[in-house]
Amino acid sequence: MINFDNAATTFPKPLSVRRAAAGAIKSFGGNAGRGGHELAMRTSEALYSARETAAAFFGAAPENTVFTLNCTHALNMAIQGVMSEGGHIIISSMEHNSAARPAVALAMKKQVTLSVAEVFPDSERTLESFRRLIRSDTRAVICTIASNVTGQLLPYKEIGQLCRENGICFIADGAQACGIYDIKLSDGINILCTAGHKGLYGITGTGLLITDGQYPITPIMQGGTGSNSLSLFQPSILPDSLESGTPNVIGAVTVGAGIGFIGTYGMNRLRAHEERLCRLFIEGLEGTEGVTVYRDAAAEYAPIVSFNTEGFTSEAAAELLSERGFCLRAGYHCAALAHATLGTKGGTVRFAPSVFNTEEEVRKLVYNVKTLKNLPNS
Repeated sequence: MINFDNAATTFPKPLSVRRAAAGAIKSFGGNAGRGGHELAMRTSEALYSARETAAAFFGAAPENTVFTLNCTHALNMAIQGVMSEGGHIIISSMEHNSAARPAVALAMKKQVTLSVAEVFPDSERTLESFRRLIRSDTRAVICTIASNVTGQLLPYKEIGQLCRENGICFIADGAQACGIYDIKLSDGINILCTAGHKGLYGITGTGLLITDGQYPITPIMQGGTGSNSLSLFQPSILPDSLESGTPNVIGAVTVGAGIGFIGTYGMNRLRAHEERLCRLFIEGLEGTEGVTVYRDAAAEYAPIVSFNTEGFTSEAAAELLSERGFCLRAGYHCAALAHATLGTKGGTVRFAPSVFNTEEEVRKLVYNVKTLKNLPNS
């Protein structure tokens, strides 16, 4: 089994991450922030250490670094929390449903007005799309840094600058970019939402919301935080206000370990390897009749490639390749807007390598894609 579905979640995990998970299960059995006994204190220290690691990685303060269930959870908290008092919101036409759906839901309830900025291969045209939609009541812009469908990189730094100039909160979805690119709040991002289980190599059930503290985030859930327990009102301080309930300490520890792995391996080296595998895949398919690769020479891309093969639905192609031992994602990738922008009515097959994939594995996949019509059951 060869996993090329790392944009959904990276697998395998680094040895250091697996060891961190096992160690956390063995040693951190207390409830962080809930108790002064040794077990609770030890667990609290482990959680805070992971928080410090994540904060430093993204150029944030530890108290402004919130652990979440996943990137979807983080985006919902950010979007609904910032827009709790209404106003105008702008999203891009390449957004994942985790950003698009909460924005549309708020608009359907008449709590906000919503605009969608069209994304082009040319970054200047994309930036102008956002600029043209800004109004006096625009409160937030939500933009993915890299598309989860094609890997297209959006001009997030320039969008951040545009938001700063207009006093608008910039919420960035870093699910497909964090861990591969050196993303920092200083890039002009007010709130960064990302997954812990993708490019950060943590386990599933992990995510991060990282804020510069400039824009208040009204909690969308309330509960026990281990602080201000005599009050019936949710604490206003971060991270407590956004971390109700028992935290996923084991998950947080693995995110910290995953960030440590990236630092040891080298982010530039990691990205170069994945980009090399994408080039090998694209070059291997060049000139193959009936194969369409969704890339444009005018755009920049993260190491993700979407393609289709004539005569097969994306699901059928992925199923045949799965029978040959290759794991690839097919369909719409939870990104309705992105596929509408691309015009891919039947979705695509997505190739997303990780640092643990090899050139030989890519060559095997290329051969099987090129000979898809000769595969059994085709």
